[in-house]
Amino acid sequence: MISELNKEEFYKCKYLLSDQGLLEARAVTEGVNPGRVFVDNIETPASALIWLGNNNGFIFIGNEKNERFNKDLNHFIDTIIVPQATKVGLKWFEGIGDHSRWDATIKEVFKKHKLGSWNQRVYMIHKDDYKYHDELRIATGYKLTKVCKGTFENKDNSIKNIEFLRSNILESWSSSETFFRNGIGYCMIYKNEIVSICFSGFAAGKVHAVTIETLEEHRGKKLAQNIAKAFVNDCLTNNMLPYWDCMESNKPSIAVAENIGFRNIFNYAGYEFSLNNEL
Repeated sequence: MISELNKEEFYKCKYLLSDQGLLEARAVTEGVNPGRVFVDNIETPASALIWLGNNNGFIFIGNEKNERFNKDLNHFIDTIIVPQATKVGLKWFEGIGDHSRWDATIKEVFKKHKLGSWNQRVYMIHKDDYKYHDELRIATGYKLTKVCKGTFENKDNSIKNIEFLRSNILESWSSSETFFRNGIGYCMIYKNEIVSICFSGFAAGKVHAVTIETLEEHRGKKLAQNIAKAFVNDCLTNNMLPYWDCMESNKPSIAVAENIGFRNIFNYAGYEFSLNNEL
């Protein structure tokens, strides 16, 4: 039987994490970012399923050959996950293994579904590889600024579209206080509107996952590259490590990462199936 852990019990799953696994899994189990954890055994878990708090997927951790856990997965997802997922608007189950040995298990367990897949690339950067220029070449009219509580609260209503910033941050963090305590962020402002943001989507230890979003009408002006440099510079100056995770098909994101000096450290596969077929 698969059961849900209380947040205070997440520590029981720390030893299930792969040493070179996904940052998101560590961030949730350490209680930094929100999420839910479902285990095979509440007292001594051997395998677990993490539901990321931003509803951006599920991560399998621990023993991929746990027959009891694997046997219960389909029933658990059909009866527990699907009804809750549809309530929050999820149309796809997106599952990832914290280590590559989960790949074969995921394919076998969910073989009754029309299982699709995609590839992800993870990059990291160190000071010696960082291609930082003393002066950022920011397009005329744009202003780069660090996200602070004053910006987020916007008490003077100087930012017209403040919800763009708030919604993105609160998608990955339980509160603004938690974000400012554990993460960092930068934004690009144009005519009193935030048009590009770069912030810690997840964080664990000294590692910060880079999350970037630029409004479509402002793309193509190297805003993402400049704002990412500011984020990376802040991280490295304060002995933190930026972590860049993107789809293999996202060539623009890969180009920005590699241009700055990020190096591809590992790749992994993600798997998906439609939840509509489970209703």
